[in-house]
Amino acid sequence: MRWPSLLATALLLSSASSSHLIKRDYDSHDYYAVHLSPDIPPHQVAESLGLHYDGPLGELRDHHIFRASDRHDHDHVKAAKADLKWRRRRRESGAEQAHILDHVLFSQKQELHKRFPLVRRDARLFPRQGEYENEDLIKQGLNIARDLAIEDPIFQEQWHLFNHVEEGHHLNVTGVWQQGITGKGSAVCIVDDGLDMDSLDLKDNYFAKGSWDFNDVGPDPKPRLSDDRHGTRCAGEVAAVRNDVCGVGVAYDGKISGVRILSKVISNADEATAMNYAFQDNHIYSCSWGPPDDGKSMEAPDVLIQRAMLNGVQNGRGGLGSIYVFAIGNGAAKDDNCNFDGYTNSIYSVSVGGIDRKGLHPYYSEACSAQLVVTYSSGSNDAIHTTDVGLNQCYNGHGGTSAAGPLVAGIYALALQANPKLTWRDIQHITLQTAVKIDQPSDWTMNRAVGKEFSHQFGYGKADAWALVELAKTWKPVKPQAWYFGPWLHVKHAIPEGEKGLTSSFTVTRNMLRQANLERLEHVTVTMNVQHTRRGDLSVDLISPSGMVSYLATHRRNDEARAGYNDWTFMSVAHWGESGVGEWTVVVKDTNNNGHNGTFTDWRIKFYGEAIDASKQGLLPMPGRHDDDNHDVVETQTATVGTTTVSAPTVTGEPPGNPDDHQHRPVNSKPTITTTSVPATPTPTFPPTADENADEPTPTSNPAFLPRPFPTFGVSKRTQVWIYGAITLILIFLAALGGWALYVRRKRKRRWDDYAFEMVDHEDDDDGDDDGDAPSRPEARAGELYDAFAEGSDDEEMFGLGSEDEEESEGEAGRYRDVDPGREGLDVG
Repeated sequence: MRWPSLLATALLLSSASSSHLIKRDYDSHDYYAVHLSPDIPPHQVAESLGLHYDGPLGELRDHHIFRASDRHDHDHVKAAKADLKWRRRRRESGAEQAHILDHVLFSQKQELHKRFPLVRRDARLFPRQGEYENEDLIKQGLNIARDLAIEDPIFQEQWHLFNHVEEGHHLNVTGVWQQGITGKGSAVCIVDDGLDMDSLDLKDNYFAKGSWDFNDVGPDPKPRLSDDRHGTRCAGEVAAVRNDVCGVGVAYDGKISGVRILSKVISNADEATAMNYAFQDNHIYSCSWGPPDDGKSMEAPDVLIQRAMLNGVQNGRGGLGSIYVFAIGNGAAKDDNCNFDGYTNSIYSVSVGGIDRKGLHPYYSEACSAQLVVTYSSGSNDAIHTTDVGLNQCYNGHGGTSAAGPLVAGIYALALQANPKLTWRDIQHITLQTAVKIDQPSDWTMNRAVGKEFSHQFGYGKADAWALVELAKTWKPVKPQAWYFGPWLHVKHAIPEGEKGLTSSFTVTRNMLRQANLERLEHVTVTMNVQHTRRGDLSVDLISPSGMVSYLATHRRNDEARAGYNDWTFMSVAHWGESGVGEWTVVVKDTNNNGHNGTFTDWRIKFYGEAIDASKQGLLPMPGRHDDDNHDVVETQTATVGTTTVSAPTVTGEPPGNPDDHQHRPVNSKPTITTTSVPATPTPTFPPTADENADEPTPTSNPAFLPRPFPTFGVSKRTQVWIYGAITLILIFLAALGGWALYVRRKRKRRWDDYAFEMVDHEDDDDGDDDGDAPSRPEARAGELYDAFAEGSDDEEMFGLGSEDEEESEGEAGRYRDVDPGREGLDVG
């Protein structure tokens, strides 16, 4: 081993931990996030590109930040790579040799104006109304406080810790404290709008080493704006100190750190750094924010942030994995669904919904197949009582799913004290196994593989601190994560309007999963492409071989987008524990008869779960921007299916409207939400009736435009008119084209007969080639230009004709695809 290489590596690693100290001026400079081959010195790449090297990109291995001396409209790195490709296409001297730019595996210019806003997930509540308080429960609460030496003045108001009005509706945490498990040795990072480390309720538990301000760059994430209160309130829920100020946190002896990102727009690179910040010392990341919950947004974290989260679960906490907790979202009153949020439907996140102090489903908490668990928050005229910004300030109105997420993060801090060796996937298993079913009407369905009922409104139930910690103590770690990626399934069929849906099925064999080393499922994702003139009309169901149904997407009345789904990934935890073997069916429905229509293009299914043989299992490769671009397809059969509906589940009775508890901020504004009842969710009915299962629709549902034997294509009469009209126009055009070609051919033949002469060879001045059979220079040039601008060519990007996104290097993509050549359908997603 060469000592200079060791020294360079050591310097690189040491600088990685301090790269965040560099303040970036996005108004004066362009910045680039670049992924390089492991052995290439970044300073050489910077010199070749004419850029400055600003250091590593957080904890992402082989990712770096480069800075231009000023700002430009073009992408400097992309242009340099395109120029190299052009010179190689022209076979210029020296261009074909290995170049330092060949080691640029990925690059992305950091552009703040393209970032979608991240919003807090809180909701304003109304003052609690007077209710009967159980004297016995009050005495019991006072005894608990005395036994644990809790003298905090609002502890008796913290009903989520011990409820003396609605018996049993709390976290069931006081018995855990009485065992001496209070969060010692655990660190929770609040990724939010700041944390008031000077608050007497947080000061003793503040963890400065794990904190950073990415908005106003500096070591302390002190709230600076008038509405920078959200993060402090979340922090109080987790680790408010046991003293004589306000109340106590779930893990009141744990450490609490803050990473401030919500008060200004930040770059993808900075957010990726934030999600891995001090990830050997910060154990749990509590994130009560996401894209707007307006019932029309559909946003996902950038590929750099996806890589950071995968890096966190693979390398954080000494390889046990960072634990990411996300609030599910507050858009239920606007038909929103957390599967349209790429943070909450990530397999690396524990997505947490809310229930109120009566155990009812509040009007704001979204229903979603990616939701694992729920816990207490605002509703029924009360909210979470916690710490506020200020020396000794308290707050009694913290709510929304923003308040639910940190409570689960606090429970995880207790579990890690009881068993510090739990992996990020162990945490998810234990959460599922110990969740308590909510005694409320919903779409509860038994998942026989785990013996637990699942509901899209409540996940597997409410988190129970006592049960979770008890199971954590003796938990045997699960085997490493394995995965199976199915092929793209080609559908390309019009979606019928109304209650009928379009199905596509794929059969997974035991041998496929055996080759993938996959024993049992945890997360299931479906990536799909659907074209539609009104995205909000669509809904998508996934039906497993056992008959378990995941409502991946539900209709959204406010979503007017004409975009449909473009390589969008939905996720479900409803199939946890299933073997995966058998027929999986996707049902796409156009829920409204309103003239808007679309086409189901294609889809693919991916399984993530526990490995069969731990010794043979590697780590999931880092995701790329174009992992799903290679649509190698398998033809599938489609048919319409009938549907029925289920009654709407119970929701909390709230006053009209869905108001906020903070003023609007330009970059983090929260839309107002009007209250409606939760819509009934369509449920597939099996088996279908004879008419519904026919290859073609019945004449009553799809009357024929032309008599037999002309087909109806399974569409409406109006659509048939369009189809046959288009076919007629095409035939007329082809006939006219053929007649024109025949006319030109005959005219040329007559001219040749009249003016025939002998061809004379000409000297080619450029090549000096006297071969009369060789093409002339102008013909070669014409062919060269045609190839240069062919569809999908590399040169489209250089001339602004192709995609704006940077292509991954072919070497990188090949390296990822070849991780396990024996695994059928393996890809990176």
